[in-house]
Amino acid sequence: MREVFHQALEDIQNRLVEIAELVTVAIDKATIAFENGDVALAEEVIADDVRIDELALSVDELAIDTLAMQQPVARDLRIIVSALRTSASLERMGDLAEHIAQLARSRFPERAIPKGLKSTFVKMGKLDVEVARTLVELLRTQDLAYAAQIRDADDVIDELHATVYEKVLSEAFAGDASHVIDAALASRYHERFGDHAVSIAKKIVYLATGDWTGSADPEIEVVDRTPGV
Repeated sequence: MREVFHQALEDIQNRLVEIAELVTVAIDKATIAFENGDVALAEEVIADDVRIDELALSVDELAIDTLAMQQPVARDLRIIVSALRTSASLERMGDLAEHIAQLARSRFPERAIPKGLKSTFVKMGKLDVEVARTLVELLRTQDLAYAAQIRDADDVIDELHATVYEKVLSEAFAGDASHVIDAALASRYHERFGDHAVSIAKKIVYLATGDWTGSADPEIEVVDRTPGV
């Protein structure tokens, strides 16, 4: 029975890594589409999100079947529950990449990035891609050094997110209401993408160390109940 259980865990981990890889591709394409007004690339991200959703569902089904058949307890139970929540966060990250792509598509043939904010969004985009790639390695290797890298990158994303709001709400900002909305939404999507990665990293740290200090993020848990955020 233990061999069957461990095989199920391995299958779950492999599927989570696969989803994370697809999320990395999605955010990479979405940020390029957003920065360059590339509607074809944006359409690819939107179309490919279905695959992320399907894989996330397959993880959930496998995890639930494992709970029912193996009835794990203690740490084994926490691993399965964490896998379910990780799958949900990855699915949300895919949705956020899709939302960024939708912004790019909605403003075509113009670019969605308001003047004066391109460099900020380029930095945020690169950091989100970096976070996604690091998350893949964390899920694959369980090396906690990657968790620290994700947290550090997310701190910078949060700082950039704050500067976007400061700029669009300042009297010096030359854009109209639509530019303010686009900038606020895009910045929020980038920021939430990083937050979900941090949430996953905290769960992996907890499973490896038993330390739940700072692992419970109330904001993440509330937002997880809202589709697509």
